Amino acid sequence: MATDPLLRQGPDSTDLVLRAGPAGPAWNALTSAGPALSTPLALGVPTLLVAFWMALAGARASTVFVVVGVIAGLEYLIGWPALAFSRARDILRVEFAPAGVPASLRLVRAAGPDDWLPVKTLREVRLTHKVVEPYQGDHKPAVSTLALELVLQGVRERLALPFVGDPQRLADALETLLGPAGVVVELRTERSTRDRPQPNSGWTSGGSASVGSGGG
Repeated sequence: MATDPLLRQGPDSTDLVLRAGPAGPAWNALTSAGPALSTPLALGVPTLLVAFWMALAGARASTVFVVVGVIAGLEYLIGWPALAFSRARDILRVEFAPAGVPASLRLVRAAGPDDWLPVKTLREVRLTHKVVEPYQGDHKPAVSTLALELVLQGVRERLALPFVGDPQRLADALETLLGPAGVVVELRTERSTRDRPQPNSGWTSGGSASVGSGGG
C-alpha cells in the first residue's frame, strides 16, 4: 500500500520515516556525543579569555594549557547531556499498525517510542510545501521544503520532512492509508520569489526597494 519513499510498509506496521536509525535513551546519548563537541567551540571565547588573563598574571604555559583543557572537558560534559535531553523529543518516525488498515499509531522519538494511541486521535495531517523560486535573471534553482503537522487531540506536532520527491504523491499515499479511519490529509503549496540582492552602492537610487519579494 505504501507508494512513497517516506512510507515503509513492514509486516506489522506502516512507518512514516523521518530519520532512519534505532531509538532509545542509550542510542540518543550515543548519537549526541559527537555533536556535543561543538559545545567547547561555542564557548571558546570565554575559555580564551581565561587563558589570556592567566597569561597576563604570569602563569606558566603548561598551567594555562591544563586549565583550558579542564574547562573544555567540563563544557563537553555539560553540553553532552544537555544536547541529549534537547534531542530526546525529536520524532524519528510515526508507526501505524496494523500495516493495511491502521487502528493505532505511535510516535517514535529519539529517546524511545511513545504509547500506542487509537488512530482516531489523529484528526488531521497537514503537509506544507514551500517553494522559493528564482527572480528574473537569477541562475540559482528553486528551493523546496516540506513540513508536516500532526493534529492530535490536545497537541500539535510540527516537523520538517526530508524532501525526496513529489509532495502530492506523499499526500495521496497518506490519504489512502489513513482515509478509512476518517483522518483528513491536507496538502498546501506556498510559492514565493527569492529576494533580489540589493546594490552595494549606497548612493544608487531605489536601493531600498523590495523588488521581486512578492509571493508567486
